[in-house]
Amino acid sequence: MKRITIIICALTAICMTICAQQKQKEYKKTKTLVAYFSATGVTKAAAEKLAEVTGSDIYVIQPKVPYTDADLNWHNKKSRSSVEMADPTSRPAIKGKVEKLNDYDTVFIGYPIWWNTTPRIINTFIEANNLKGKTVVPFCTSGSSSIKNSAEELKKAYPSLKWKDGKRLNGISKKELQSWIKGM
Repeated sequence: MKRITIIICALTAICMTICAQQKQKEYKKTKTLVAYFSATGVTKAAAEKLAEVTGSDIYVIQPKVPYTDADLNWHNKKSRSSVEMADPTSRPAIKGKVEKLNDYDTVFIGYPIWWNTTPRIINTFIEANNLKGKTVVPFCTSGSSSIKNSAEELKKAYPSLKWKDGKRLNGISKKELQSWIKGM
């Protein structure tokens, strides 16, 4: 009886492993990219964890002129970030372009929440890259704001894109990320 129980347990474990590997292969059939902008490193950490969980390639959205601490001082209405965010048409220049963007089916776009929305550099990224026909998934980091407003503004600004519901990823565990991805 013990032997049969051990055999059944072993077969169950083997079946579960094969099913998990098959699910992973199915997900990998669609190539994904995690593109993100991070001013202080918080969004970078979330993006790297997301890329690891999804097996995605990663792309850093970099401003042509890096932001300094003074640029990011949101208490100063004349700081670079304050000026950019006060102007909805502002499009800060970015360095580089995503290579082989056509290879990707899904693009996760990550950013910190600035003034309850996306930094203008995200608009620059979207407008500089043809994302039509791709599934686009926003994710954010924030001290207190949810992703709701920024995601709604992105969908409104770029209605021709195929958006999925986004998520705020502050301190999210790999298990929680996996659950979110499975739920898409």
